[in-house]
Amino acid sequence: MRLSVAILCALVAVQAALLLAGSAAEASELKVGYYNKKCKGVENVIKWHVIKALKQNRRTGAALVRLLFHDCFVRAANPDVVNNVRDEELSVVARFMPGFVSRVRKISDFLDNTYYHNNLAKIVTFHSDWQLLTDKESLSKVHEYADNATLWDSDFSDSLLKLSQLPMPEGSKGEIRKKCSSINHMY
Repeated sequence: MRLSVAILCALVAVQAALLLAGSAAEASELKVGYYNKKCKGVENVIKWHVIKALKQNRRTGAALVRLLFHDCFVRAANPDVVNNVRDEELSVVARFMPGFVSRVRKISDFLDNTYYHNNLAKIVTFHSDWQLLTDKESLSKVHEYADNATLWDSDFSDSLLKLSQLPMPEGSKGEIRKKCSSINHMY
């Protein structure tokens, strides 16, 4: 349950950040009520749709976590992730934020330690996945997480909370992407 609550909290925050066209922030950290003046009620709309999506397909949680990681930490979208948003969901967002289209990216991964089992079996996609097998310390961690799902759950939950609490860039230094695959000033 701890992991689910952590993920839901982080997902609501990241979806709010991704859905709104940005302007200078009034405060330097994302928190409940952050967008009240800009787009009243959007947090409840996002929360409702995230919960609905998670109930329909639990894999959506993994997709949103990956999106949070790429947007907050790597600061790049992953082009191999396929868009899968229903028109109904886009129309709800459009009512609250005219002219802005949401792109929720979904991936087929489950949110568990299967990645580490696949890594040990050399079923990997990215160069960074292979790198985990070449370093002695990293390989040790891969084995540890593959063998202990509870440890992975706990460490992942803690890491996600830390990631979701990274400070937002102040003023014009930050932006909320209108298109996930590139920063706004590129198009």
